[in-house]
Amino acid sequence: MNESEAKIKMILRNKRAFHEYTILEKYEAGISLQGTEVKSIRAGKVTMGDAYAGYRQGSISLLNLHVSPWETANDYDQHNPTRPRLLLLHKREIAKLTHQIQAKGYTLLPLALYFKNGRLKVELGLAKGKNIHDKRQTALKRDAQREMDRASKFGK
Repeated sequence: MNESEAKIKMILRNKRAFHEYTILEKYEAGISLQGTEVKSIRAGKVTMGDAYAGYRQGSISLLNLHVSPWETANDYDQHNPTRPRLLLLHKREIAKLTHQIQAKGYTLLPLALYFKNGRLKVELGLAKGKNIHDKRQTALKRDAQREMDRASKFGK
């Protein structure tokens, strides 16, 4: 099955990341979860709020991703809603990202959470923070593009 033929079901997109940060590169990673977490995510009970990825103990983990507890599970099978979740990346990707996070001061943010062929994936973005001037420039460009699209639509 090709990449273009893959079945993708979008669960969540981090719109705030595109407003607050400049995304330099994107990566796709698997995510290690417990059974009740998968059920909650399929039901849409997940928020990215202040989620980010960081280097921990030789791997990259997703931190502060809030996955609500599954309602029908007993207390023994329940998961911690904000526990660190291991991201499944290749060693060379981990080494490259770790170097950029620590040396260059970039941030690794989750941009989207989706199921691809039945497996949960997270799209990560290597990001650099925007200052107020950059945010204004982005808004002006977006408004100008909208006006041009509107004018071309009515000009036909």
